[in-house]
Amino acid sequence: MLLADRTVLVTGVLTPSSIAFGVARLAQEQGADVVLTSFGRALSVTERAARRLPTPVDVLELDVTDADHLDRLATTLGDRWDRLDGLVHAVGFAPEACLGHDDGLLGAGWDDVATALHVSTYSFASLARAVRPLLQRGSSVVGLDFDASVAWPAYDWMGVAKAGLESASRYLARDLGPDGIRVNLVAAGPLKTVAARSIPGFEKLSGPWVEKAPLGWDIGDPEPVARTVVALLSDWLPATTGEIVHVDGGAHAVGG
Repeated sequence: MLLADRTVLVTGVLTPSSIAFGVARLAQEQGADVVLTSFGRALSVTERAARRLPTPVDVLELDVTDADHLDRLATTLGDRWDRLDGLVHAVGFAPEACLGHDDGLLGAGWDDVATALHVSTYSFASLARAVRPLLQRGSSVVGLDFDASVAWPAYDWMGVAKAGLESASRYLARDLGPDGIRVNLVAAGPLKTVAARSIPGFEKLSGPWVEKAPLGWDIGDPEPVARTVVALLSDWLPATTGEIVHVDGGAHAVGG
C-alpha cells in the first residue's frame, strides 16, 4: 500500500463530495492513519462526513486564521502521533464581493480581499509552520490549486489568491527542502463541490472544459485529483517538490 504506516492530516473536508474527503478515503485505503480538521458551523458537517470514511476518524477544531488554534495544533497531534508524514491543505475561501463582481477586481475592498488572501494563500505557510515540529525527512505537504496562469471568468480575487498560493508553494519547497520535506500543489479542473457552487458563474468555467480537455473531464468525479494527491503524499515521488501537477484532463495544455 502506498501510505502504509504513514500519518496524514487532511483539512478542508466538508461533505463526501469534497476533494479532501476523497483524499482522506483513498489515504485510508492505502494504509494511512488520518485525522481531519474543521471549525465553527462546518464542524458538525465534517464530523458526519468523517463517519462515512472506511474507518471513522477524529475531527480536530482548526480555523487556519486563528493563531491560538495553530499554536496548539502540533501539541494536539503530538499527543496522538510522534510524527506527521503528510499534510493536505484543501482550504480556500473568498467573501462574496471577491467573486463574480460586475467590476471584477475593482469591486472588492481590502477587508474582503485580505480575508481571501489569509484563508486561501497565507494559511498554506502558516499551517506548514504550525505542524513543522512533527514533519520529518520524507514528509509531504500537498495543497489544492486551480490554475492561476490566466484570468478566469468570475474567479477574480480567488484567482489572485491562487497565484499567491502557487508562489508560496515554491518558496516553501525551497525552505523545507533541505530537511527532506516535499511541497507540491495539485491544480484540479473544475469540480462540482460545495465550494464550487458558491462561485458565481461557475458554469462559465466548467461548461467548456469537457470539450477542451483532450482526455475529457467529469466535473462530478474528484477521484483523479484525490489519487494524485495520495501519490504525492507517498514516497513514490521522492525528488519532486515545488511542482504544480495538473489534473484537469489536459485542458491546461491546449489553447482556448
